[in-house]
Parts: sequence; C-alpha cells; structure tokens
Amino acid sequence: MSAWLALLGAGLLEIAWAFGLKYSEGLTRFWPAAATLAAIVLSFGLMAVALKSLPFGTAYAVWTGIGAVGSIIVGMLAYSEPTDPVRILCLTLIVAGMIGLKLNSPV
Repeated sequence: MSAWLALLGAGLLEIAWAFGLKYSEGLTRFWPAAATLAAIVLSFGLMAVALKSLPFGTAYAVWTGIGAVGSIIVGMLAYSEPTDPVRILCLTLIVAGMIGLKLNSPV
C-alpha cells in the first residue's frame, strides 16, 4: 500500500471516528462506541504505515486536514451546521494547503 493511500484512509477514518464520537453520545451507546474505537485504531494503524515513508510534519498536517475538512462537511450535511462563505473559504484554504504539502513532498 502506498503511503499516500494509507494516509488518505487514515484521514477518512478520522472523519468516521469523529462522527462516531458524536453519534455514540459520549461513548454511552455500545455499538456506536465500539465502531468509533475500531475506527480510531484503524486510523492510527494506517497513519503508522504512512509515517514509514512520509515526512512526519507533512503526514500529520494532511491527516488532520482531511479529518477537519471532512468533519466540517459532515457537520454541514448531517447536522445543518452553517455553510456561510467564510467557512467555505476556510475549508478551501485547508484543502489548498494539503495539496501544496502533497506536491512539495519528496515521496
């Protein structure tokens, strides 16, 4: 598995576990809490794979960026959080930063 694919998977799982934390109601609902914990473990595992060949700072910034952007989008879609132009601009800047890091990565 390529490091960038592992990092993408880790970021997507970060979105899943953040959503799971909300859905599990503070880890008080068993199955949502179990799924959340599984997503956390898998996310960290894929991050560990990515860190074998990607620079630490780049990998961590992209991982958290995917999680942040994805979580905000899930919040907008699932919880009717605001979708004002400033939020969209900020999301765009985060994505642009992640693309810049990818393009400037030695791997």
